[in-house]
Amino acid sequence: MPSLDQALRAALAARKKLLHDLHTQGTDCYRLFHGSQEGAGGLTVDRYGPQLMVQSFHQTLGRDELLALHALVDETLGLQTLLVYNDRSKGNSRIDRSDTVHVADESALVDLVGREWCLNYRVRGRHAGQDPLLFLDLRNARGWVQRHSAGKSVLNLFAYTCGVGLNAAAGGASDVVNLDFAEGNLAVGRENGALNPDLPTMQFVQSDYFPAIRQWAGLPIAARRGQKLPSYPRLEQRQFDLVFLDPPAWAKSAFGTVDLLRDYQSLLKPAILATAEDGTLVCCNNLAKVPMNEWREQVLRCASKLGRPVREHEQLSPAADFPSTDGNPPLKILVLHF
Repeated sequence: MPSLDQALRAALAARKKLLHDLHTQGTDCYRLFHGSQEGAGGLTVDRYGPQLMVQSFHQTLGRDELLALHALVDETLGLQTLLVYNDRSKGNSRIDRSDTVHVADESALVDLVGREWCLNYRVRGRHAGQDPLLFLDLRNARGWVQRHSAGKSVLNLFAYTCGVGLNAAAGGASDVVNLDFAEGNLAVGRENGALNPDLPTMQFVQSDYFPAIRQWAGLPIAARRGQKLPSYPRLEQRQFDLVFLDPPAWAKSAFGTVDLLRDYQSLLKPAILATAEDGTLVCCNNLAKVPMNEWREQVLRCASKLGRPVREHEQLSPAADFPSTDGNPPLKILVLHF
């Protein structure tokens, strides 16, 4: 078993060409160490522009190891990054520990800016949520959207901080609609839009997924048995040229349950119906326990049963900063052309 220093050095060496390519294409947000696949399970090291985000999910990283890690990364990048360490092996990753080495400098916790595909993104070391504001493993998919959005209407479902929508706008989309239940996520999406003032204005819809997508798809909205439906925004039925579906693993509301393992179809069916007849649907599944082959067959079968058979499909994989030794990365992405 290699030491953390050995594992980190090997990971950084393996990324040498990738980092050169990313810097050339206008990206300074990427994963430098993917511990589960590179020798230190539960540890991730990510760069977000000027910030270095270190997160531990299984056990606390020791003082000496953290300092050595930071120094090695800075030496490799030729930069002085601002360190933020979030110990997510504890109950609350948004507080600092007693050891002063875990206390982030104020300059690391202010609002910063990172770049990806020549676009600006808000970076925060600590905020109300647990996760970073930009999921780095989705970078290739955001780039794909930027290259394939010209002149299209784009719907970004479970938009989070609206990175997919931002890339659609940068790619020349005719209009972009971002849907998310959390106003805080959409507020960051608006910040991201403001950080790219040359792009056209996007639309933001705060709503539970099920009433919104079922209205766009022309389907009725049903309450759970014995429950009264909460209020929700009224939307006109319409179809979009490009739909992006990236749901969380599990969530429950009065309108329905998001369950990627047991019931992906309830998410997929209305998304297909909200996609134009000759349009494209990009769908994601981030559950590691779901094999790509099984999920692909499920998705294609669901489309056929709806009378919307897929004419052509392709798979998008995360970039090399998210290595997968078994060739089955947790994040699976399918592009469906109808």
